[in-house]
Amino acid sequence: MNVKQQGFDQRLLLTLLGLLVASAWLSGGTVWAQAQGKAEKSFSAVVTDAQGIESEVKNIIFYWEEKVSETAFVPHELREVPVKKGAATIKVKFESIKQIDVKPSPDGGPPTVSISLTNGKTGEFVLAMNGSFKGSSDFGDVEFPANGLKKIVFK
Repeated sequence: MNVKQQGFDQRLLLTLLGLLVASAWLSGGTVWAQAQGKAEKSFSAVVTDAQGIESEVKNIIFYWEEKVSETAFVPHELREVPVKKGAATIKVKFESIKQIDVKPSPDGGPPTVSISLTNGKTGEFVLAMNGSFKGSSDFGDVEFPANGLKKIVFK
């Protein structure tokens, strides 16, 4: 084997090794992204508004905007309901909720909610902030202000 051919073989080997490393790195990123996507479970519910109208909602989330300045807001899309119990804020995960009954606040503040869990426990709380429940229906995207609701039953 001459020196010129040996140099070519080494470059070929390094190129193949580089491609192998790049391929492994890219596929590892894809696996990581898929694992992250699976962590975001989708929830469905039947939402009843204050007028008694029921809507089936898929991919339901609790939504609120945090005001950081006069013109800037940070959106929050949660798969949990932040509620207050005394000085504590509790984040009740959708996966543990069976039903939420809503009693609007007379002064326009956050409503009082009675949350029934899948394990049979029930508690009454005040929403930590005035938010809304968003998702999609057969007719398009929907948004329900929490104060305008009567009941949410998770499927």
